[in-house]
Amino acid sequence: MRPPMVSVAIANHNGARFLANAIASALSQDMPDLEVIVADDASQDDSLAIAAAMARQDPRVRIERSVEREGPGAARNRAIDAARGRWLAVLDSDDLMRPGRLAALVDEATKANADVIADDLLVFDEAPPWRVRRLLRGRRARAASWLTLESYLHETRLFGGGANLGFLKPVTNLRKLRSSGVRYDETLSIGEDQDLMARLLLAGLRARITPSVGYFYRKHAASTSHRLGVSAIDAMAAAARRLQAASPAASPALARAMARQSAAIATAGAFVRSVDALKAGRPTEALAALAVRPSAAFLFRMPMAAAAKRLLRRRWPAAPSDVGEVWFVSRQRLVGRCNGSSAYLIDLARTVRAAGLSPRLVQPSPMSLGRWPILWLKPEMRVFDAIAWRKVARLGPLVLALEPSRYLAAARAIAAQLSRRARLPSRWIGAERAPYAPGAPWDEEDRLFVTRTIGRDARLILADYAWQTEAFGCALAERARTGVIMHDLLHLRAESFRDVGQPDSAVSLDALTEIRLLARAQAVIAIQAAEAKAVARLLPGVRVLTAPIAFEPVAGPQPGRADEILFVGSNTAPNLDGLSWLLETVWPTLRTALPGLKLRVAGGVCRVAPPPPPGVRYHGFVDRLERLYGDAGVVISPLWAGSGLKIKLIEALAQGKACVVTPVTLQGVEAEASEAVVLADAAAPFAEAVRGLLASAEARADLGARALALVRARFRPPAAHSELTAWLGEDPRSSLVAAAMRERADPVVRNE
Repeated sequence: MRPPMVSVAIANHNGARFLANAIASALSQDMPDLEVIVADDASQDDSLAIAAAMARQDPRVRIERSVEREGPGAARNRAIDAARGRWLAVLDSDDLMRPGRLAALVDEATKANADVIADDLLVFDEAPPWRVRRLLRGRRARAASWLTLESYLHETRLFGGGANLGFLKPVTNLRKLRSSGVRYDETLSIGEDQDLMARLLLAGLRARITPSVGYFYRKHAASTSHRLGVSAIDAMAAAARRLQAASPAASPALARAMARQSAAIATAGAFVRSVDALKAGRPTEALAALAVRPSAAFLFRMPMAAAAKRLLRRRWPAAPSDVGEVWFVSRQRLVGRCNGSSAYLIDLARTVRAAGLSPRLVQPSPMSLGRWPILWLKPEMRVFDAIAWRKVARLGPLVLALEPSRYLAAARAIAAQLSRRARLPSRWIGAERAPYAPGAPWDEEDRLFVTRTIGRDARLILADYAWQTEAFGCALAERARTGVIMHDLLHLRAESFRDVGQPDSAVSLDALTEIRLLARAQAVIAIQAAEAKAVARLLPGVRVLTAPIAFEPVAGPQPGRADEILFVGSNTAPNLDGLSWLLETVWPTLRTALPGLKLRVAGGVCRVAPPPPPGVRYHGFVDRLERLYGDAGVVISPLWAGSGLKIKLIEALAQGKACVVTPVTLQGVEAEASEAVVLADAAAPFAEAVRGLLASAEARADLGARALALVRARFRPPAAHSELTAWLGEDPRSSLVAAAMRERADPVVRNE
């Protein structure tokens, strides 16, 4: 077998409460060539059962067990000896890693020629998520930097008040680690990571710190780092003396740094002895300890602050949610049912509410505003019980950007539009098209906003498009299930645009990247059956649900007028391409045969469409389309590129309309809808189909009746979303851990 790129070492002793989540976070890395080594230190709880159950599910999990308690250093040394990877990553059994962390660190270390690399971490506890904090500060938090032994000792002083770099969890080149001869000091129960890093630096390994946040450090009552006793302090002092003895030729600056570290350990020791004496009712002994190191008295600020926090939590405890919270993570400009993708998302939120759950929306990026700093939320947005949007202010339905650059971009866009209408040059204005926000890279502030927004009790997190699966590793809701809303199978969409030689308005994804992103979710919600089957073949371990857009149909067919046709489309590349093709190849034929015919175009596509020829009227965005649908004799959908389900087609069918469509429009519903529309695959048959329907009100009514029958059977909410509703009602607890608890089987372990 090919050696893995990374070996993740998890030292564990009685960590059953959090172990499954730690292992799962390691397995969720965007790096299939890794192994997870659970180095168990004689646990007496359910740890081994949990690890063994996960090992049976995923062969990348291995267990190295000690039958006697030896300590975290010994457990990690066993993992080092057993590791087969090129890099070693350390993960505590109660901590978490974000997806993509290991790949990013290995890539950064390789580019920088670093032997050891660490990233920033988020410190969290049982407090509400908005209280999480980053560890790094100052220059370390702004840019990647190198680490020397002198600077490391300065920044790892015990109770020093600054960001203690000893808490960082590095990824180390395993060959360099082994050749250095450095191992974990097995006499240390606390501070073993800090000591290892110091000795690796002394051995000449190159260490680098990057400000990206990829590690979640959990603080809780049972944390080893919280149980700092006299014996642990004495062991740390002895390790510091050994470090000094190993560097007799230290520079004066390094010698001073070592001396300061030893002094900090001695001060911490005096503090711990004083606290122990006070707890035992020996105040004289406590004062004697402080007399030896008077500076230790200042450390009493820590237990005082902790007591104040406990008091505040008892007085204002975080109230758990009384209903299941379902968080939609989106970066599209969502203000209402303004286009197909937003209509679909709101449609799913309504299904969540109908299932008795609480739909909530988080918009982690201000990029979703586009170039417009002021938005007005439409009434349908009230389906969400809460909306959290980064860098905006909300006054009821009014959304105001807090970034001045948004207002400047809007002014440029307006000026450019006015210049184009006046047939004046507009390039000098610099009004660039807003980037496609859903596919834009995530930054650290986006991730931190998700962490601080989604509550610990969230039941489900739904990513709006595959790109937003980045949010799964950001939320602290460890019991939440995850799903991704797949509006399109995006790599197929990209292929369709290449076939017609047109650029897409969305960011494309290659097949491997898209599958990797979709694989982060426990379930994929596909908008149509054909794409659901394709994903199920590619990701056999992921639950795939089919949930098309749903509409309530009108009472009866609407034949409409014989002199009017309708096209509805948003400002996207498929709609612009289809409308341009229609105007160039079909409309001249229709106008010649039917001089009084009118084509009405509604939606955002009007903003980018070519100038309308005679008989064509652009309506732009129309808040309610019922009147236009009712008047139209035929609704057309001339699309030649795209993927997913064409939402405006289902909407037109629900209006009881006769529709003429291209094969691309019918993608995903060919079997169901072929008898409810007229299909045309070229300009001449498309024009002829429209003419034939306009000539017969009876034919239009018959086709409209078939359309309504289809919608009632397949696209009303109860039928369309039956799979989703069933999934929402399932037990959200981890089936894997539950299975481990049921089996209680003796785990298959090594090195017993």
